[in-house]
Amino acid sequence: MKLNDRGLLIVLSGPSGVGKGTVRKALFNQPNNNLTYSVSATTRKMRPGEVDGKDYYFISKEEFEDKINKGEFLEHAEFVGNYYGTPLDKVNEKLDEGQEVVLEIEVMGALQVKEKMPDCVMIFLVPPSKEDLYHRLKARGTEPEEIIQERIEKANREFKVAYKYDYIVVNDEVNNAADRIMAIIRAEHAKTSRSIHKYLELIGE
Repeated sequence: MKLNDRGLLIVLSGPSGVGKGTVRKALFNQPNNNLTYSVSATTRKMRPGEVDGKDYYFISKEEFEDKINKGEFLEHAEFVGNYYGTPLDKVNEKLDEGQEVVLEIEVMGALQVKEKMPDCVMIFLVPPSKEDLYHRLKARGTEPEEIIQERIEKANREFKVAYKYDYIVVNDEVNNAADRIMAIIRAEHAKTSRSIHKYLELIGE
């Protein structure tokens, strides 16, 4: 018996290189999950192979700014001259359908979401150690040492706001991290604050 019909908004974030995307994919591969990934909107050009509405919602800068002014984004940011944001109506639509909506976003975006939807579940993904994070960034082989050091410095700043999250999950091994996140989702559905009203309804109080 499910005590709360509305889905949960799961906010997954953490420093660059911690493996957010990999853990999210492992999470979605878990059996019997009811997860859906929130598709972001962006003003950047569509790349070859991308599909509008699947990879991103591709819209113009003018349309994006109009939506900002109307408060239609759960969170948004500008990066390298392009806007990126999470459409609020799409998230609410999925939550009302009872689906668990997963946002994989940067720390500053996550804090914006917390302000607008305080009942979201904030999960901060961390590496086993700073040395491990450095080795992961280095292993990508896509960035020079100075950029890696910039990412490490940014990670150090982000670690200091981890206390604003509901949970910290260590990504020591991808499937273990995904298992922990799924356990958090199940436990959140049983929280008294989320289920008491429905339960009292069921017993006729």
